[in-house]
Amino acid sequence: MQALIAVLPGDGIGPEVTAEAQRCLDALARRFGHTFSFKTALIGGAAIDASGQALPADTLALCRRADAVMLGAVGGPKWGPAATVRPEQGLLQLRKALGLYANLRPVVPHPAVLDAAPIKAELLRGVDIMIVRELTGGIYFGDKQRSATEAIDVCRYTSVEIERVVRLAAGLARQRRGKLTSIDKANVLETSRLWREVVDRLMPVEFPEVRYEHMLVDAAAMHLICRPRDFDVIVTENMFGDILTDEASVLAGSMGMLPSASLGAASKGGLYEPIHGSAPDIAGRGVANPYAAILSAAMLLRYSFKLEAEALALEAAVSAAIVGGARPTDIALANGKAADTRSAGSAVIAALEAG
Repeated sequence: MQALIAVLPGDGIGPEVTAEAQRCLDALARRFGHTFSFKTALIGGAAIDASGQALPADTLALCRRADAVMLGAVGGPKWGPAATVRPEQGLLQLRKALGLYANLRPVVPHPAVLDAAPIKAELLRGVDIMIVRELTGGIYFGDKQRSATEAIDVCRYTSVEIERVVRLAAGLARQRRGKLTSIDKANVLETSRLWREVVDRLMPVEFPEVRYEHMLVDAAAMHLICRPRDFDVIVTENMFGDILTDEASVLAGSMGMLPSASLGAASKGGLYEPIHGSAPDIAGRGVANPYAAILSAAMLLRYSFKLEAEALALEAAVSAAIVGGARPTDIALANGKAADTRSAGSAVIAALEAG
């Protein structure tokens, strides 16, 4: 297979972790006989510094041309809330421009690092959750107004926006354990009442074999910690999904372990990124955990390139690296030596090459 991958390292630790993901994809391509070409472009704070724009036109053009996009992270204190142009605007614009309406975040705690999580290990064994977050609607994209004494953020959803993300999530549930949990705040919000109505109308007709339930977001936040094994696929709106997926990262021990995929209606061009931020406090020190970025590359292989065997091989190599002791600072044993970013990536490559 030949494919073009756009690489957007971004800010902070983004360049460090995407470099390791790219090295791993190169190693995997050698093993399986593929040809991946990579082209790098600016986004976020780095793009603002270079061009004054968080998403330059040439970056967007590359992403539209590419078969998939791999992103590091954006943001940092240098471009704070008072800035006219903020790094996060580039990511939101990119998602919207590419029509990436669904964000997939798998939460599967690795058995070898259960000790890194603040949750009791017995609650984490067997946890396998796929969270599907609607990505281009809701309060993040609604109308905004601001005066000296008042601020307004409008949360808006249409039936079509809800239908397409619920269909995607229900399709995943049908391929997994056949259970979908739809999370809303229907006791308060009109958007959530519409969301619930759409789910109730769509599920019995299009996915009769999938069991589904509704859950209020505050209850879901509690149950994610108290009984995470009960969840299979979760689907929810933009802001709730943003918050709940960060909460769910504690189940895996660290944000440095969780990948994500942002998908749309197009058959190519998905966006793949670790869920963590730019972590400017550790940027440039070579200690960032690259596993979330590498596992995001595995999702790229699975969802954009339909290379399931290769995705499984890369995921198995990450697992082998962890079991073999290559544990970065965020998941390191209390009495063990932490692996740096480069050596963690090298451990994955060694496992890939050992095959």
